[in-house]
Amino acid sequence: MFAINSPAMTPDTCPNCGADVPRNAKVCPECGADEKTGWSDEAHASSLGLPDESFDYNEFAEREFGKKKALPYGVKWFWWIVAMVLVAIFIFGIFKWIQ
Repeated sequence: MFAINSPAMTPDTCPNCGADVPRNAKVCPECGADEKTGWSDEAHASSLGLPDESFDYNEFAEREFGKKKALPYGVKWFWWIVAMVLVAIFIFGIFKWIQ
C-alpha cells in the first residue's frame, strides 16, 4: 500500500491521508503528518478502527444479537413421528415386494 524503506525515510504515500508525499519531505503536504504523528505502521493501523487484543467476540455477539435462542420445546416429537412413518412405509414396501 505504501512504501517505507526505513524509519528515517519519507514514505511515497502518506499513511494518514493517502496523499503523495514528495521525496525527502519532512511532513505531508496535505495533512501535516510526519514521522512522529503518522508515518509509522502503528499510526496507519490505528486509523483503521480495528479491535484491540482484549476484544471478546462472544461478549460482543451477545451484546449485539442477544443470547442464543433455544429451539422450541416439543418439536422433537414431530420428527420422531415422521421417522416412524417412513420406517413403516419402507417395511410395508419390502413386504409388498417380497410377496
